[in-house]
Amino acid sequence: MNISSVVAKVKPEDLEASIKRLQEIPSCEYHLHDELGRIILTLEAESLNEEVKILKAIEATQGVLSAEMIYSYSEEELELERQKLTQSPNVPEMLCDENLDANTILYSGSVANQLEK
Repeated sequence: MNISSVVAKVKPEDLEASIKRLQEIPSCEYHLHDELGRIILTLEAESLNEEVKILKAIEATQGVLSAEMIYSYSEEELELERQKLTQSPNVPEMLCDENLDANTILYSGSVANQLEK
């Protein structure tokens, strides 16, 4: 699942009509706007390719001057990064210990080898 935020810019005089058109785009949710014609939207898609298609549909919407993806979250990418961290030899073994009491860690710029004896 991918969730992204988008800021679209329209002419202030086209604001209401543009919002209505944007609300018709599947998987695109309108949240708010300002008097300058900036519109905040979120996208929800199963893949990056779908997300890009929705963004292109927003950009192609009549009245939209520009649309920029501001934030993107991907569950798949997050899970891949978590797997890399847990399998990496660069992660101190103590950080993989789910029973570790955080109060026993003495921090001095590096968490490696900082457990109280």
